[in-house]
Amino acid sequence: MQSQDVAPRPAPSSGAVVDVEQAEAALVEHYPRLVRLAYLMLPPSLGRNRRVLTAHALTQRALPRGRASGDTSAIPAQQSSGGRDGDPGYRFVRLQVVRTALEAGLPLRRRAWPKRSQLPPLLPHVWGLRLFPRSGGADELALDQRLSALSGPARAAYVLRGLEKLSDAHLRKVLTAAGVENPAAALKEAAGVEARDTLLDSPEFDPCSLHARPTDLMRRRQHLRAALAATAAAAVCGALLWLPGDGWGPDGAAAPSYAQNPAAEAALDPARLERVPATAWESSPRTDFSVWPARGGLVKDTALLRRALAVWARPGESVHVAAAPETPSGPPPGPPQLLYAGEVDQARVVLLYDGLRVVRYAEPKDGTRGAALDFARTDGAGGAEASAVVLGRADGNVRYLTAPWVTKATELDLLKPSTGTMDLTLSADGSTSPLAGPPQTGACTSWNVLRIQDRSGTRLLTDLGELIPAHLTSGRPAAPQEAAGAANLREWAPFACSLASMRSQGVRSVNAWQYAQQPLPDGSGPASWVCTRADTWRGGGTRVLAQFRTPGGTYGAVVAQAENSPACGSRDPHVLAGVLWKSGAGAWYLLAAGSKDTASVRATGGVRGSAPGALLTVRARQGTQAQLKGTLTDGRGINGLR
Repeated sequence: MQSQDVAPRPAPSSGAVVDVEQAEAALVEHYPRLVRLAYLMLPPSLGRNRRVLTAHALTQRALPRGRASGDTSAIPAQQSSGGRDGDPGYRFVRLQVVRTALEAGLPLRRRAWPKRSQLPPLLPHVWGLRLFPRSGGADELALDQRLSALSGPARAAYVLRGLEKLSDAHLRKVLTAAGVENPAAALKEAAGVEARDTLLDSPEFDPCSLHARPTDLMRRRQHLRAALAATAAAAVCGALLWLPGDGWGPDGAAAPSYAQNPAAEAALDPARLERVPATAWESSPRTDFSVWPARGGLVKDTALLRRALAVWARPGESVHVAAAPETPSGPPPGPPQLLYAGEVDQARVVLLYDGLRVVRYAEPKDGTRGAALDFARTDGAGGAEASAVVLGRADGNVRYLTAPWVTKATELDLLKPSTGTMDLTLSADGSTSPLAGPPQTGACTSWNVLRIQDRSGTRLLTDLGELIPAHLTSGRPAAPQEAAGAANLREWAPFACSLASMRSQGVRSVNAWQYAQQPLPDGSGPASWVCTRADTWRGGGTRVLAQFRTPGGTYGAVVAQAENSPACGSRDPHVLAGVLWKSGAGAWYLLAAGSKDTASVRATGGVRGSAPGALLTVRARQGTQAQLKGTLTDGRGINGLR
């Protein structure tokens, strides 16, 4: 079950008051039914023994600690009076069972304490025995398998509809009260499973009528011996810890606990934040984040900065944490550098830098609930790669914070560069006015990029869903050029939409290189072969696309791709790719092209042929497959990109 399916429990509203005696009476009277409800709602992946024990534990913990109000009306009664459904005590404990059963199915999160319901129950427990319900028939087994495929909220909706006979309107209130964020989606998913209400009452799903079997006796004996040995070792270590003198102390040479570690405390102190002077970059030979000054209207808001540092060190359960692939998300090693603190759209944003990462903390203006923490690697960043950071995204727009050396920012549609640019406002703190971001879904009809000017020239940056925009270049891998020139923009335009496949991959830069032109066999003109290579901040995870474009085509077509390949890179600036192409007359051909230093190309498999030089054209049949191999001018072999 996905963690986002269940939201934090809502605050109780005004309603009837249930005291602990009333709830206990309902729990005792309807205990078997409540345990059955919990058992059916728990994820089957827990196993039958743990599901049984967890169902009993959750039901027994459903009692309020004192007098509770409001929750009794959250799960409506099926009938207006009388019976089980007219008892507010029953409705109260039933709500607690539903809520904790959904929580028990949530995955454990790193850097967050697990909920009590997510842990294996200590009690009830029968040592040395495994407990499980009686086995049902094929129908019960099939139903259990279908339920296991549902999400937690959908499984709860199916069970409450089948056992409690609640209407869809009541089910929405049930799921909302239990903390489900999207009850309508849960109901729709549950409706996809055939209603088999009578099966839910079968012995297969009765956790109060159980079989008992011993656990693995040999393993239990081994565990007992290991536990005795561990207890003895702990006793010896405990005695040594109390030895007098300066010998072996409680923590040896280790520092005190984290909360009292001076370095850790300094990293969380807003007064210790590093603030670079506003003019430091003007005299520094460096062009990286280390010379960015602290900017923004909230750089003196100590409370905001303290919250940002504390959340970085210990993000709570409600904080949305996102990190680029293989980017460490741990606390800062020391006081970080403050880059920005200010209001962006409807949020307060803080940007921090620790020499390895840029970290963005964002919280709503009206509180801290829903705060977000984003991490991006920036080791070795310089020049264009340290020229802008994403401040925020809202309504499909992106707002950037630019480096202090950026003098102008414009918006450009990379897919249609001939339409010109639109100037963006640069505020005094270096933030841009919002520009339309690249398309997230649907057809790719535009691809807007950020075009900046600084003392070194003009550069193109594109948002790929992370804090640091990717730097776009063009030309031979050994000496790529900025992609902002007119000729380079024309080269990039047909292939702009392929950038969508590189989103959220920790991309540092993307280079487009037209490595060959090939005359088409029907005389319609030369086709273009372009290799786009995305390099990442982490070094690995590179993505290489070979793309083919016919004369006058609006878009290029990806015909081959590879990951973690040296092709089209500075270390191995070679590439070979092919495509099956249909002429206007209906004839099929295998077209292949290598980079300039390819001495020969040959095809094997479903299509056979060879040619000297970097280009190959062979008649083929639709759907045939071929393997490409080439020989470079220095005698080395090269395979087709795949």
